[in-house]
Amino acid sequence: MAVWALGINHTTAPLDLRGRFAFAIDQVEPTLRGLRASFSHQPEAALVSTCNRTEIYCAGEKTELEHTLDWLAHSGGVSPSLLRAHAYTLEDGLAARHAFRVASGLDSMVLGEPQILGQLKDAVRASEAAGALGTTLSQLFQRSFAVAKEVRTSTEIGAHSISMAAAAVRLAGQLFEDLSEVKILFVGAGEMIELCATHFAAKTPKTIAIANRTLERGEKLASRFGGEVMHLAELPDRLHEFDAVISCTASTLPIIGLGAVERALKRRKRRPMFMVDLAVPRDIEVEVKALEDVYLYTVDDLAGVVQTAQASRQAAVAQAEAIVDAGVQSFMHWVDQRGSVPLIQQLNAQADEWRALELHRARKLLAKGEDVDAVLEALSRGLTQKMLHGAMAELRAGDANARERASSAIQHFFLRKER
Repeated sequence: MAVWALGINHTTAPLDLRGRFAFAIDQVEPTLRGLRASFSHQPEAALVSTCNRTEIYCAGEKTELEHTLDWLAHSGGVSPSLLRAHAYTLEDGLAARHAFRVASGLDSMVLGEPQILGQLKDAVRASEAAGALGTTLSQLFQRSFAVAKEVRTSTEIGAHSISMAAAAVRLAGQLFEDLSEVKILFVGAGEMIELCATHFAAKTPKTIAIANRTLERGEKLASRFGGEVMHLAELPDRLHEFDAVISCTASTLPIIGLGAVERALKRRKRRPMFMVDLAVPRDIEVEVKALEDVYLYTVDDLAGVVQTAQASRQAAVAQAEAIVDAGVQSFMHWVDQRGSVPLIQQLNAQADEWRALELHRARKLLAKGEDVDAVLEALSRGLTQKMLHGAMAELRAGDANARERASSAIQHFFLRKER
């Protein structure tokens, strides 16, 4: 089986291009169905999509990277040449290595962050539900989870790492002298917003509010932090009330526009606003960044902040890479062995057929009252003759080269000493 991977991430593609290839978890199943149907022979497939990456993993009889890239480009509405300029394509061992590094947090914007492992597991579950995973990709991802666990427990790769949420708090602290006097609005109620709210709540801000499409989920999160909840439709009228806005939803279009922010600034009498857009695609229109009194940061803007303490983790990275190397070698050995499975199955089937024939013959002789020892002797002799017939025929072949090859094989398989 061939294994291949295609992807874009925070190091290879700008945010707006990544936004074209952002798939919500409920889009994974129909997307994979469309991808697999586009091949003449449906390969195994998995789709991983986070704010920092979109990746497709496939396994099939032969590598079809160009077709995969063309299909993904079409799904995102861009030319294959544009996507190719920002994508990475990997085969076999390199594809496995990449998957293991992603699961271990070695390929993340925040080195060693654990969130990607949960996102990867969610993606695998969604791919399984779509019926797109087979034996090879299942092995690939299960081994990636095992490698990630070993990296997490055997190294200090996650020590001192600064999460996106902590980075947002640090940046807010640089703008506002006292975060306890700041009114903060969180837009969305997913995992990332929950993480951000937890970090900001530790600074005891003056006000915490949650704006969400469904009030029930927003209320659940707001109650944890003693905050209020509002519907997304209230945003334009209430945006001016907040000094800081942290947004991360699954919306495919911006939900905070330039006009809304301009009106909010006017009502705030030009008091500055701190805004963080952690969504891909964007939640906040890109033009907002140009406003004089707005400090807007995206996930890519936070890259420099989260990479602090990098040097202190280099030893842990070396340990983690060694664990990944061992995992890749083990997986590729497994893949290589899979090529022998059909032959092993044929050999077992032939042996079972011979055994059944000799047993049938022995039972008939016993039923006739033949001596047990004589029957056993005949059974063993019959099995031995069937097993050696092919080898003996090759040794008697007229072709000298064939006899030499047969002689070497027989010595290897039948006459070698026990190891």
